[in-house]
Amino acid sequence: MDIASAHVKGYLVEHTANTPQQLRRANMATILAVLRRSGAANGTDLIDATGLARATVIAVCDDLIKAGWVQELPAQKPSTGVQKGRPARVFEFDARAGFVVGLDIGMAKTTAVVADLKGAILAKNTVAFAAMGVRADSPAPRFTVIDQAICAALADAGAVPGEVLAAGVGIAAPVDRAGNIPSGQPMWKTFDTGIKDELQRRHGWPVLMGNDANLAALAEAWMGVGAGVQDLAVMLAGERIGFGLMESGRLLRGARGRAGEVGSLELLDGVGTPDGIARLARDLGAQTETAELTQFPSAEQVFDAAARGDAAAAKILTTIAVRLGRVIAVVATFTDPELVVIGGAVAASSAVLLEALEAELANFLPSPPRVAVSPLGDSIVSLGAVRLALDHVQEHVLELVPGGGGMRGRNSRQME
Repeated sequence: MDIASAHVKGYLVEHTANTPQQLRRANMATILAVLRRSGAANGTDLIDATGLARATVIAVCDDLIKAGWVQELPAQKPSTGVQKGRPARVFEFDARAGFVVGLDIGMAKTTAVVADLKGAILAKNTVAFAAMGVRADSPAPRFTVIDQAICAALADAGAVPGEVLAAGVGIAAPVDRAGNIPSGQPMWKTFDTGIKDELQRRHGWPVLMGNDANLAALAEAWMGVGAGVQDLAVMLAGERIGFGLMESGRLLRGARGRAGEVGSLELLDGVGTPDGIARLARDLGAQTETAELTQFPSAEQVFDAAARGDAAAAKILTTIAVRLGRVIAVVATFTDPELVVIGGAVAASSAVLLEALEAELANFLPSPPRVAVSPLGDSIVSLGAVRLALDHVQEHVLELVPGGGGMRGRNSRQME
């Protein structure tokens, strides 16, 4: 937060709160936001950043220390000159006042990531359902595996379930604003297993559901090559084509959570199916026998062979680029992204697609978007789920209890 905008925010807090309690809560939220972004700060730093009076700043910091959100560091002594009065008190947002969990639940595996309240990633754990003898149509055993993955990641992070303040969950299906999965495709319903209710019942956490491509867009805008880009499209390089779309820094969901699903591709000449990069590379590679390619290659093997100059593999990439170039061109016609990012587990390998893809886009658009590969790898969805959980904590921070324990009651004396 820059000083100018913070001063404006401080001014608005002082002049728009209707009651002393509202004013106090607004000032607490303002100072928490500054400390969360700036690290350690003394009273003068906070006055400069918020425009609040010194007495207000110190009183609010004391309240936040009592509430468990802020810790006081050793006081600062003047570096030069004769010390006058007491050393300046120093305050810091306690990033370990709680934790958040980010989950990526796919058909074949689940990944759990644990982060502190500043977004530092502390642990990650991935478990394949098949390795645990669990089938896709077995919701209860799948949840047992998911919970084991969460608890293992928490243990690795030095945390326990009771310290979690929120969990984000990414699934390969649309999710509306209320966290519901719409009907439309049979595959979508396979993810409608009650995971939100089950996690809330077992652990008492607020649970936020999200579409995997949408969460990939959140992650990319947070810490990927899309950071700072306001108009962004993220396409997961997986089994099916799907986009997470951001316009003016805002995630687009649609009325039923289906924005970016790009269905009905059979109507698009030269495309015909919703197959994604990984599936196309694997299926086309299986139809091509060369010295480089086995009968049933992985997508990575196809990309690696093309990078080494194999002609058959290069032809496969051209075919993929033609198909995806048309899809991206249609999406760009409606959403006009500045940047299109290819993300997911095989994104790094698919970098060999970029040149052909950009050439194909130039055939359809006079000013095509830039295309890049995400550096976040197979963590992109789980990191987006972490971002979703962090956003919830930041929005409801004064209603949550540091260290876990759920939401504060409306009449909690601690917040009066």
